[in-house]
Amino acid sequence: MIRNSIYPSINSANQRYKQSTFTKKYRNVMESLVLEEVEAQIQSIPQKTAKHIKPSEVAAYALNRLPGLYATGKRGWQKQWHKGKTELHPKITASVRQGIIAVQRDLLRSDIPINFDDEQTSQEALQNIKVLLQRDDISWKNVVNIMEQTLLETLRGKVTWRKSGRSDDEVFDWEQYPQHQSS
Repeated sequence: MIRNSIYPSINSANQRYKQSTFTKKYRNVMESLVLEEVEAQIQSIPQKTAKHIKPSEVAAYALNRLPGLYATGKRGWQKQWHKGKTELHPKITASVRQGIIAVQRDLLRSDIPINFDDEQTSQEALQNIKVLLQRDDISWKNVVNIMEQTLLETLRGKVTWRKSGRSDDEVFDWEQYPQHQSS
C-alpha cells in the first residue's frame, strides 16, 4: 500500500515535468510596434548618421522601457495592437527616439551580438531526437538519461523502433549488424 506522504513528491515531480515541456505559444505585440517605429525613425534621419545605428540596439533600448503587450490568439493580438497604436504610441515614439540618441552617443562601443542561430539549431536537434526515439517527453534536461536508457534497452534487445517514413516491415534490427555480433 502506498502511503500518503509520498504524494507530494510525485505531484512536484509531475509539475516539474509539465514545466520542462512548456512551449512558447505567445507573442509580444510591442516588439512589432517598436520595430515598425525604429524603421520609420531611422529612415527619417540622414543616411550618414543612420548607417552607424544598429536597429536591434535601438529596439532593445525602447523595449526595456515599454510595457509588454502579450497575446496568444488573433483576437488578443488585435486588441493589444490597437492599444499599442492608440494609447501607447506616444511612449513608443519617445522611447525609440531616446534609443537612437543613446546608440548614437556610444558609437565607439563594440558589442558581440547574440547568435540566435545556435538556439534554433539546438531546438531542431532536440525535435529530431524526439522523432527518432518516438518520445514527446524528451527535453534538454532529460535527453542524456533517456538516450542512455534507450541504448541499453536496445543493446539488450528490448527496444526496436521504426524510423519515420519507413514502412511497417522495415524495422531496425541490431542483430544484422557486425558490431553487435562481435560482442
